[in-house]
Amino acid sequence: MHILLIGLNHKSAPIEIRECLAFSNEDIGKALTTLSALPEIEEAMLISTCNRVEFLITAQNTTETVTAIKSFLAEFKKTPEHKFEKTLYVYEDDEAVRHIFKVASSLDSMIVGEPQILGQIKAAYRQSTELNTSGVILNRLFHKAFSVAKRVRTETGIADHAVSISYAAVELAKKIFDDLQGRGALLIGAGEMAVLALEHLARNGVNKIFVANRTFERAVEVAARFRGTPIRFEEITDSLFNVDIVISSTGAQHHILTHKDIKPLMRPRRNRSLFFIDIAVPRDIDPNINRINNVYVYDIDDLKGVIDKNIEDRKKEAMRGDRIVDEGAIQFRKWLESLEVTPTIVALRNKAETIRKAELEKTISGLKSISDKDRVAIERLTASICNKILHDPTIFLKRPGCWERRGFYIDAARKLFNLNEDDDQ
Repeated sequence: MHILLIGLNHKSAPIEIRECLAFSNEDIGKALTTLSALPEIEEAMLISTCNRVEFLITAQNTTETVTAIKSFLAEFKKTPEHKFEKTLYVYEDDEAVRHIFKVASSLDSMIVGEPQILGQIKAAYRQSTELNTSGVILNRLFHKAFSVAKRVRTETGIADHAVSISYAAVELAKKIFDDLQGRGALLIGAGEMAVLALEHLARNGVNKIFVANRTFERAVEVAARFRGTPIRFEEITDSLFNVDIVISSTGAQHHILTHKDIKPLMRPRRNRSLFFIDIAVPRDIDPNINRINNVYVYDIDDLKGVIDKNIEDRKKEAMRGDRIVDEGAIQFRKWLESLEVTPTIVALRNKAETIRKAELEKTISGLKSISDKDRVAIERLTASICNKILHDPTIFLKRPGCWERRGFYIDAARKLFNLNEDDDQ
């Protein structure tokens, strides 16, 4: 039995193709039902996100299965094979396992370390189990993938560094103020990126919030989300006495706040630090404001500089994550090899023999006297009992009738007789 992964992602296919081949939740259910009915396929799972479409399959004949998946994809999505065939990648066995571990650990994501992919994979796995299209091998594979992902997240720093504009803004604010609890913030303009930055600030303890917008109705709407105070544009300067952080993102073609607006405010503010996050292009905040003591101005390029550095830091941490993935793949391969009939039967007989000898020695040592002849007779008796008890399960595991669900029966045998003592569950 082989593990096969066939798919495409943001690296191999442009968005136009990914859009054509993406599956909705309803489509995934229909696809899995159809795939599991194909004679080439034993177990099946489908992952579909905005950045990837991947089929994970167990099958005996990999060539036939790849052909069947391509045909299915073309028919199901009404898209000719030649349009997407060159964007597909195919991984088999160890490479397939390693790839899915990297995906679950967010080492293969467009933004390394983003947390959403693990939740998406868990949802895909849950759907396959509900439809009974995954079995012993894929079930075990994904439990191991979740374990590897957890290790990567806790033992490396791939998620420690901000790699979005909004997160970078919060990271800079923390460097200036140390603690954001109880701080005040003013949002000028209510664009999506600026609102997201304000949301992150609020999560980090900023609780006095003012919102100014050209359209006052929009200011009221956004302020309500944060239990803040909407203000008019004309009130911006006065509100600066009450805040520590200003996020500005408007469509203005000139500076909204200049050096002469801010300089007179600092003495009444008792020189408390004032931090400007200017994510507008053209810029809203006069860069000369940066010359004023205890005033800090960061524009979009400054934030991108922080992000670029953090991306490099994440890449370094990802190298540590790769080692954890490799370790997990080796452990999974050992488990997969243990599903072969012969090692399981050998392990079963060895365990029975170990128990037999231990109990025999315990019994004989408790007897006052025993002849060599009697000892040999007891030895033969216990060995015969063990062999007769193990005869039926051994024959069952070896017979051809078991092969269709061999993985299931061998896994059950190993669990029933606790043959996975050294295995991580």
